[in-house]
Amino acid sequence: MVSHMLDNSPRTGRRITLDGSALHPADIAALAERTAHPTAPDPKAFARAEESWETARRLAATGRVYGRSTGVGANRTEDVGAADAEHGLRLLRSHAGAIGDPLPGREVRAMLAVRANQLLAGGAGLNPAVITSLLAALDAGAHPVVNEHGAVGTGDLAALAQTGLALAGEHPWLCAPGARAPAPIALDNNDALALISSNALTLGQSALALDELRRLLAASLPIAALSLLAVGGSYEPFAEPVMLARPHLGSAAAATRLRALSGIPPRPAPPLGRIQDPYGFRCLPQIHGPALDAADTLEGVLTVEVNAAAENPMISIEDQAAYHHGNFYAAHAALALDTFRLAVLQTARLSTARLAALSEPDFTRLRPFLGDAAPASSGVMILEYAAGAALGEMRAVSHPASLGHAVLSRGVEEQASFASLGARQALRACTYYRQILACELVAAIRALRMRSLEPDPGLPLATAYTLAAEALDPRMEDRPLTDDVAVAAGLLEGLAEL
Repeated sequence: MVSHMLDNSPRTGRRITLDGSALHPADIAALAERTAHPTAPDPKAFARAEESWETARRLAATGRVYGRSTGVGANRTEDVGAADAEHGLRLLRSHAGAIGDPLPGREVRAMLAVRANQLLAGGAGLNPAVITSLLAALDAGAHPVVNEHGAVGTGDLAALAQTGLALAGEHPWLCAPGARAPAPIALDNNDALALISSNALTLGQSALALDELRRLLAASLPIAALSLLAVGGSYEPFAEPVMLARPHLGSAAAATRLRALSGIPPRPAPPLGRIQDPYGFRCLPQIHGPALDAADTLEGVLTVEVNAAAENPMISIEDQAAYHHGNFYAAHAALALDTFRLAVLQTARLSTARLAALSEPDFTRLRPFLGDAAPASSGVMILEYAAGAALGEMRAVSHPASLGHAVLSRGVEEQASFASLGARQALRACTYYRQILACELVAAIRALRMRSLEPDPGLPLATAYTLAAEALDPRMEDRPLTDDVAVAAGLLEGLAEL
């Protein structure tokens, strides 16, 4: 099969050794973005994968093993003769029917990293040459063409079947300039189901979404602190005694970071003037905190899943047995993804609330919408509409995917987690959240400029202000703000590091 070419980042960054037990979501993101590259697999893990393959072949030759000596799904009662050498390839060909647009390369690379690591956990009974090929593709910057739709949260069957056909030389690869796709390898009846019985694409996409949304959550705090400074808000809500009185870990972490950004003492003095700020400022730890907690929960779930031998059947070297089970069902991931998206959505709503406060003269002591001196100047009025539209899109993709239902394969697969949909929704949420935060940042910097306010030098918040003020257009007259928001969106990675 011809390998097509695509642009890709150069070989840079650290090296990661996969061993089937210690891969983390951040490692997956680094491999997918090509800021890290895989080394040769851990020798002990690779030896275990080889032993698992040999065990599986013996078991399939002497007994009935689902998907190896039988059909799959509702065809599980049909035996496959040992002489039927084409059964495995037929299974891959029939299941490689994913539909929709081809996925971005980073999402497919994330899938390859997850699947290689899972195979090294030693329960798949798959030809270890597959592991070598997957790692070679990752290292070279090659990935198979994989289409978006083909899974409902009980295994990414279609995406991995397309990958299997690519490994066998029957499906196209996309390659970085100067790179080559792995040489075709022979796959037999014992390899087909063993390869596709995994949620590797869902898990890879989830790892990418978690990585990006964590960074956006981190960026949202200095943006909120700039907005708080612009409206002369109170620091009382972030006081250490307040957090100790209701000690949720995420809320305490958010308050601690806000104090550090703005140089707030653990027991800040009450402000002069108004007693309480709107929720967008006052409830920030209580709304941002659950998102941080949900991120930690999702990371824990993903860490278990990407290091799990969840293939059905599971080949046990110790017992010399094939166990048929339901570990492929991705309920943990689906529910953790749903919770995380809903939690991040609350922080996005809070950003739009602060944006509205920045348009209000009662808070800023400036003209409505941060307008200039011209009569009826609209200033940043349109940013509320733009952020509201992005929030609407984010709300739509935050709908719980696990509410979905499907009955498949003649009724024998009568439940679906839809974790696959939840992962794609999380990736889409990244785009909308970034736009919302960028709108707030543009307004906050404008308000601070108009009030001639800057954070005290030496504080992390001063660094945030300088980063944004140097990049954003200082003109105050009415004009299109599209470019300003785009510039602000590009600053979020730097703000996340503060």
